[in-house]
Amino acid sequence: MNSQIKIALIDDEQLILEGVKMLLSNEKNISVCLTSNNGPDFIEKLGSLSEDEFPQIALVDVQMQPMNGFELVEILKEKYPDLKIIILSSHYKTSILGYMVKLGVSAFLPKNSDRKTFIEAITMVHKNGVFFTAEDHQMLFTYMNSSAKKKSLFEMDDELSEREKDVVKLICQEYTNNEIGEKLFISPRTVESHRQRILEKIGAKNTVGIVIYAVVNNIYSLDKM
Repeated sequence: MNSQIKIALIDDEQLILEGVKMLLSNEKNISVCLTSNNGPDFIEKLGSLSEDEFPQIALVDVQMQPMNGFELVEILKEKYPDLKIIILSSHYKTSILGYMVKLGVSAFLPKNSDRKTFIEAITMVHKNGVFFTAEDHQMLFTYMNSSAKKKSLFEMDDELSEREKDVVKLICQEYTNNEIGEKLFISPRTVESHRQRILEKIGAKNTVGIVIYAVVNNIYSLDKM
């Protein structure tokens, strides 16, 4: 079984593309399986890959032409919801983090991040589905203290029940449906029903969205991850 983390790189700056690929080539558990310098080309290449060749994580630049990174992410999340995405950008702002949360992106890294943070982000996204730096923590807490922004992130008609909150906490701790069922004395099928209902209620598309919701609403703490 191949234990390597398969990575795709998309950046319209060739120097950045080659630099990141070289940096990752020194990591035994990470392999770059696909590179591209624009969104349309990347989507075409991705569609031609077999299941064994398909990347687990895509590192996506924000400022690209003719399709910017966020436009690309929207398409990728629609076509390949299980593909984890790390945004790379020189523009590290709260507004971008908020948009990232809405899209269900797994991590956001400034291009001037050090090598240790870079590798840690990839490893943690592969393991947990999400990675936040100390700066991200602070930005998310800012959202937590802003009711307007909180509402815009998760527009809900119905609040989560206590049982659904229990399921959310266990999802954040990376338990499988079977494991959650054992802990809550319910069947895996019931857990899956709860999971789908939670996604519908909070308007999220995947587990990353559930984790973000839990953090923003004080159901789960990032410090526990």
